[in-house]
Amino acid sequence: MGHSGSALADRILGGWLGRVAGNMLGKPIERGDVWTRDRIDRYLRRADALPLTDYLPALEPPPDPVEFELRPEWQECVRGRIHGSCRDDDIDYTVLGLHLLETHGFGFTTEQVGEMWLLRLPYLQTFTAERAAYRNLAAGVRPPLTATVDNPYQEWIGALIRADIHGWVNPGDPPRAAAMARRDAVLSHTGNGVYGAMWAAALIAAAFTADGPRTAVEAALDRVPPRCRLARTVRRAASLYDAGVAWEDALEQLERETSALPWIHTVPNAAVLTAGLLYGAGDFTTTIALTVRGGLDTDSNGATAGSVAGVLCGAAAIPPQWTEPLQDRIRSAVHGFDSARISDLAARTHRLSMARPLNQPHP
Repeated sequence: MGHSGSALADRILGGWLGRVAGNMLGKPIERGDVWTRDRIDRYLRRADALPLTDYLPALEPPPDPVEFELRPEWQECVRGRIHGSCRDDDIDYTVLGLHLLETHGFGFTTEQVGEMWLLRLPYLQTFTAERAAYRNLAAGVRPPLTATVDNPYQEWIGALIRADIHGWVNPGDPPRAAAMARRDAVLSHTGNGVYGAMWAAALIAAAFTADGPRTAVEAALDRVPPRCRLARTVRRAASLYDAGVAWEDALEQLERETSALPWIHTVPNAAVLTAGLLYGAGDFTTTIALTVRGGLDTDSNGATAGSVAGVLCGAAAIPPQWTEPLQDRIRSAVHGFDSARISDLAARTHRLSMARPLNQPHP
């Protein structure tokens, strides 16, 4: 690894704080079919908030409530009104993943993931593929059929948002991060839905040792089938960046190529995320701002981008306007974890990463 314990602890805390901050930044405008890139930037210009360097400002009264309608939870996640994080499924699954690893260790099974959901996660806090899998579990269906019975969301972004913990506990080990994320993902997803989770976990694991986002993106691509649509789209985003195409133009091109897919599908979101990471060039604020301005599933993408950027720069280097309003607290629907301290969850994650079994063949 080459990280001292305290440097590693700072990077894992950076991942947690970055995930929560990016999630909160994207949350007020999480409706990809309404909040297009153009609309997001019109809103930010109206609020005199471009470039975006802090949480979303609220326009009060909104100039046009129909055109600029924020999500109902906006009052808890706009600039100046954040007092601790708000509850969100993007964070609930991270917490649940930590609890899973503390309970069952690195050798957990897909069945144990399902059991943990039923024990700890309220049904109505699950959505799309997770809700379908939950319903199947409750009806006695066993994995991997839980992912395919009556589930039209098999390639949506749900498994990807659960992947961070597997990256954080495997610093510098993308193969094991991806293998663990896969075991979690197949409960509810197939195809690119699973590859997205493997890719995100590998990306975060790689960020611990990479010299920047470009290297981490490359390392993560090695962990998914090279011809899958996710890999092709991520490579396309990277090639546009390498060719010096401007961020806006790159996103326009990627949108044209993925426009047939729904806005919560893994592939178009991976395009937005990859562009945010590459054009953000390792700077925390630029990375989450560009990712959220990229549209689609803004809170999920902001969370993953914040996690990668937070690992790359470490908690101490995240600007205070992002971390101070969080007050080191998360709200969570996961039974037993509401109002947990972010620093405590990060310390527990660090303990797992130090205790991980070494020199085992990758599953």
